[in-house]
Amino acid sequence: MPAGPDCSDFDELLAVLDLRSAGHDAFLGGHPSKNPIRTFGGQMMAQALVAASRTLDRPLPPNAMSAHFIAGGDPSKDLEFTVIRLRDERRFANRRVDVTQDGQLLTTAFVSFLAGGQSLEHSMPAPDVPPPHDLPKITELLVGYEETVPLFVAALKPIEWRYTNDPAWVMRDKGERLAHNRVWMKTERPMPDDPVLHNAALVYSSDTTVLDSIITTHGLSWGFDRIFAVTINHSVWFHRPIVFDDWVLYSTSSPVASGSRGLGTGHFFDSEGNIIATVVQEGIIKHFPAKG
Repeated sequence: MPAGPDCSDFDELLAVLDLRSAGHDAFLGGHPSKNPIRTFGGQMMAQALVAASRTLDRPLPPNAMSAHFIAGGDPSKDLEFTVIRLRDERRFANRRVDVTQDGQLLTTAFVSFLAGGQSLEHSMPAPDVPPPHDLPKITELLVGYEETVPLFVAALKPIEWRYTNDPAWVMRDKGERLAHNRVWMKTERPMPDDPVLHNAALVYSSDTTVLDSIITTHGLSWGFDRIFAVTINHSVWFHRPIVFDDWVLYSTSSPVASGSRGLGTGHFFDSEGNIIATVVQEGIIKHFPAKG
């Protein structure tokens, strides 16, 4: 799996999604060259979706995926993906994917596949936001905040982001708050013609801003405030075919935070305003106000 100074961030994303076979229904997945202290949860989920998809006897689109995070992964070591076949029928399939490292269970993901055919269709309207081409890139929004959010500056950026509102750190600097966050996203370069990889790229991206609305609701931001956050579980429902090298809008909000836990919910909209995926994530969120 190529990774290193000669690889773009986009190439590195494709590399970590290119799992290696490790036996029957077993795969190995690596990490990119830029990592947080623990394996990025969106990466682990995206790789688990690829692993589950590669065990199907016939192509079926995913309809739902839910992951429970049990322990953090070590980015210096490969991840092991063991797929358990729970059901296989003509239009349905179910898989469980256990993600381990050195014998320790890190994550268990359940993936459901369903080819349902045509029936009733509707979609709530997309938010009215500026088009992506009129908005600054994420790299521009990080200028001047290199010491405030250094992990964001140093993070892998295979996905192009265009915030329709100020990101948390800019909002906090202005003394503002907002109960939602809306970000245009697409891969930096064209994707291979493989629906599995387009779905995996969306899953990867779904873990990037979904908890932000918890803290922006309170006028807080990573970097400025002492906040501890860790994801407990993450679910994605796939409603329509996904083309992730074209612009999609990720609109998120937080309906509740209580008992040191916060819930983030979101919808991905395609360029025509149709919902293509729905996301729900629960995390432990703790704020430690400065004494004074």
